[in-house]
Amino acid sequence: MIKSGFDLSVAILGVVITLPILVLVTCFLLLDSKGSPFIFQERIGKNFKPFYLIKFRTMKPFSEQIGLLTIGDRDPRVTKFGYWLRKFKIDELPQLINVIKGEMSLVGPRPEVAKYVSLYQGAQKNVLLVRPGITDPASIFYWNESAILAQNNNPEEFYIQEIMPHKLSMNLHYIQNQSFVGDLKIIIQTILLPFKK
Repeated sequence: MIKSGFDLSVAILGVVITLPILVLVTCFLLLDSKGSPFIFQERIGKNFKPFYLIKFRTMKPFSEQIGLLTIGDRDPRVTKFGYWLRKFKIDELPQLINVIKGEMSLVGPRPEVAKYVSLYQGAQKNVLLVRPGITDPASIFYWNESAILAQNNNPEEFYIQEIMPHKLSMNLHYIQNQSFVGDLKIIIQTILLPFKK
């Protein structure tokens, strides 16, 4: 209950504080390229329940038909403005709405698409017993994930065999040891990380 109340309060406050940014980004995206300023991507949430994760659109229309993973810092599908939104994680701000709706937490295992969730085995599926989050320890550790993937000849295979299992292991450790103070530290680290990089 404490976590849910904290999530809701911070998410509402976050929307109020960042409202000018949300409006400006929305307007700029409408002017910058064709298509909706938002994307609604189906992810798998708590108890295997699908929901639509909301993000600012950073790619050209229909880019997901080519692949679900972003490869390299300068993936040609990513727009110029989208690059900067991704760099400072501004594209993630609309997920505060997902938190308000009760579909996500501020901190929790990042939700995956069904394609990759179908590959979870055994204890890995336990990450779906809690509400997914906007950020988690694995997101901080793999802040430069797209650059790591770009260094491999088969990025998706490397993601499935190496990165995804490590993320799941980190998320399971987080679930077993989560605390209010720990969540606060993760939130602060997430906010500060783009500026440190």
